Amino acid sequence: MTRRSRALVNLRAALAPVAAGVGVMAAAAAVLVPALGTDAPGGGPHRHRTPSAVHGTAPVLPSASHCTPATAAQSLRPSAADGPAVQRIKAKGQLVVGVDQNTYRWGYRDPGTGRLEGFDIDLARAIAKDILGPDAKVVFQTIPTNQRIPALQKRTVDIVVRTMTINCVRKEKVAFSTAYFQGGQQVLAPKKSAVTAFDDSLRGKRVCTAAGSTGESALSRQRHGAQVLTVPSQLDCLVRIQLGQADAVVTDNPLAAAQAAQDPTVELKGKPFTDEPYGVAMNKADTDLVRRVNKVLDDYRRGGADSPWMRAYRIWLRADLPGISGPPVPEYSD
Repeated sequence: MTRRSRALVNLRAALAPVAAGVGVMAAAAAVLVPALGTDAPGGGPHRHRTPSAVHGTAPVLPSASHCTPATAAQSLRPSAADGPAVQRIKAKGQLVVGVDQNTYRWGYRDPGTGRLEGFDIDLARAIAKDILGPDAKVVFQTIPTNQRIPALQKRTVDIVVRTMTINCVRKEKVAFSTAYFQGGQQVLAPKKSAVTAFDDSLRGKRVCTAAGSTGESALSRQRHGAQVLTVPSQLDCLVRIQLGQADAVVTDNPLAAAQAAQDPTVELKGKPFTDEPYGVAMNKADTDLVRRVNKVLDDYRRGGADSPWMRAYRIWLRADLPGISGPPVPEYSD
């Protein structure tokens, strides 16, 4: 085992509670909080695909039964109004956010400060600041990929900000904001590997992906003759490659790029083969919270090159994902 592999195995041991489920995370929440949101909100242009509903009528989420890939990223129009869900958050004085703590650049614990950092963490703090004010208390609960939806349904968390792809299957169970980032599924493998893309070069290979991820869904549809290995977290897949227990990873290209930044012996192979719009996820009943989060995202996008979104992109993502000129354009269903 190389020194790098031993270091990452030790890191995974330190992060082992992530794989233990939401119940363990609730007990560990004091380790992760409090954190204060300091980002100033900042919104952007709207794309309308359906006629606007009259404001003041009862909010209606788009029917998941009528969802298509073309309309999946549509959400409810922004509003700053305090509905039942927002009032509930204000009454308890804190926003509980489901996050990751081991995805480099997105949601990870800085080893020097012990503080959770990353693109998703900055966005979570901006949402908390908008709802609760400048001294907002954020409770970060780390959640495995396959526990994101159960955590929202059980109200263990108020929102999930964890590189979560918006799609029709998930919209049957939870609600989503508009998209705040656009990614795509891609293959990650050692640079010297014979694997070239998401194609038949995977035949006979051990391909790792996170349980409950869109990567797992893609492999269930077409595995190209590969043996599929599922793990609780995508970082587990990188460690499996380093230990010789996996040959490739299928995951979102932003996450794959972050893993390649951690280990220069691996690289992205081929091109993205799906669309993966990331959204903030919420309990399906919390339509007022969906609108409030969309209002925060509007503010977050506003300001062009100096918007909070672009500032966060330059800090966390540009080094690994260069050339992105701005956030996705929001799409609304009402």
